[in-house]
Amino acid sequence: MRGHIGSTLRELRKASGKEAKAVARSAAMSPSKLSRIETGKLAPTAMDVDRILAAIGVSDEVRAGLVETARREATEATAWRLYRRSGFHLHQDAIRSVEAETAIQRVFQPSCIPGLCQTPEYVRAILGAKGLTAEMLSRTIGARLQRQAVLFEPTKSFRYLITESVLRWRLVSPPEMAVQLDRLITLSRLPNISFGIVPLSTPMTEAPSSSFVVYDNRMVIVEIPHAEITTSEPKDVELYLERFSRFELQALTGDAMREMVGSIRDEFLREHKGIQPGGTGTR
Repeated sequence: MRGHIGSTLRELRKASGKEAKAVARSAAMSPSKLSRIETGKLAPTAMDVDRILAAIGVSDEVRAGLVETARREATEATAWRLYRRSGFHLHQDAIRSVEAETAIQRVFQPSCIPGLCQTPEYVRAILGAKGLTAEMLSRTIGARLQRQAVLFEPTKSFRYLITESVLRWRLVSPPEMAVQLDRLITLSRLPNISFGIVPLSTPMTEAPSSSFVVYDNRMVIVEIPHAEITTSEPKDVELYLERFSRFELQALTGDAMREMVGSIRDEFLREHKGIQPGGTGTR
């Protein structure tokens, strides 16, 4: 299986006339990694295959055929410790490459503000808990912030669903949380971005469980505490699309969403200023 996928990728690359270095660069991976994949020495993840095919520029028919071949091993779990070893900033580059080839991105997040929507302070708080060196932390923060430029591409669509608890979870100081929530309100006004907030008071028939991202209808990435799981199995993708739709039905959107976020933002601002609800201040 591994060798067959690798040799097929190599043949497609050579047929395209593109050099290995150029494909590796476009796929956000090192030439040595691409070489190991092509020679069957390294099993490519679903994300690797997707990025390589996008860099080669194959037809939809050829792409579908190879994806069908790879589906028997379409689910991979990559431990966070491996990303820490290879460099979290390289993983950010890999995700950016996938996002560049995605028309519609659906994100469900019950734990924290979605990565593309995070302020620099929030990014630092999230990544600072991963035990990175100062240099690696700086490079990873830069790589994540660089990814955010994709939000302003009008040809792409972003649909975000988060729970109310995410808005209240204090990963940064109250004034920084206020700035973060204000950013959500600003982004929600862009025509290609939609936000839905699932209120804590809404009756639910299922628990939110893990966060996940669906890229078009071809791939899902699920985050769990110790690893990141990637799948391109059609039934798995469909399962997460249906789950997203069910949660979306319960979410506040548009002005109602902005009113809720704005209210919580104002709570953080009042706390910072020492103002009690209905009062003028404590000092």
